[in-house]
Amino acid sequence: MGDEVKLIGKSISAFSLRIEVALKLKGIHYEFIEEDLLNKSPLLLKLNPVHQKIPVLIHNGKSIVESLVILEYIEETWKNNPILPKDHYDRATARFWAKFIDEKIVALSRKYLLAKDEEIEEILKEISEHFKILENQLKRNELFGGDGIGYLDIVIFYIIYWYQTVQEVKQMDLFITKEKFPDLCNYMEKLKEIDVIKESITPKEKFLDYHRFVFEFVKNLPK
Repeated sequence: MGDEVKLIGKSISAFSLRIEVALKLKGIHYEFIEEDLLNKSPLLLKLNPVHQKIPVLIHNGKSIVESLVILEYIEETWKNNPILPKDHYDRATARFWAKFIDEKIVALSRKYLLAKDEEIEEILKEISEHFKILENQLKRNELFGGDGIGYLDIVIFYIIYWYQTVQEVKQMDLFITKEKFPDLCNYMEKLKEIDVIKESITPKEKFLDYHRFVFEFVKNLPK
């Protein structure tokens, strides 16, 4: 009897997509359970009572939460097609940059989502500074995973894709451009050509529609 693997997530979520890519790279068959984040299911609340958010990986009845933790669990459980580097120093470095992305760039995306118009410019400056740091790292790499896609590429891709689509929804001056971030934009284009990314990426129009809905929803929240 094989492993039973389920993923509670949302097809539009950058964090769910991280897990889907990792599972596909490992060749793991899984059942995807779409979650309604405006009306959270009893299953989600039961399996992730602390944070009450997606993704949740269920492996043979046991739940694992938080996308970075799940990625490492997948790597340690299924040894084929490794996504983390073999070298211990390189593994630690990958973990450092993954934490940087979630603690700095993702944290600012939430702040940006809720920002008042007069706060946007300052937040975008801060985001740009973090992108410059990533840009400097990319000058030394084709992909962070080396010849193929790896852990850090999976972590980065959907976060940058989120910003690239959101800047269109907000109809503001584009802050992720080839003029400002040539290496970052080239890197994103390379990742989009990889089969597993092509298969997993949310169609742009669906992504845009979803973010229009989110911004409208946030705008109408009681002040």
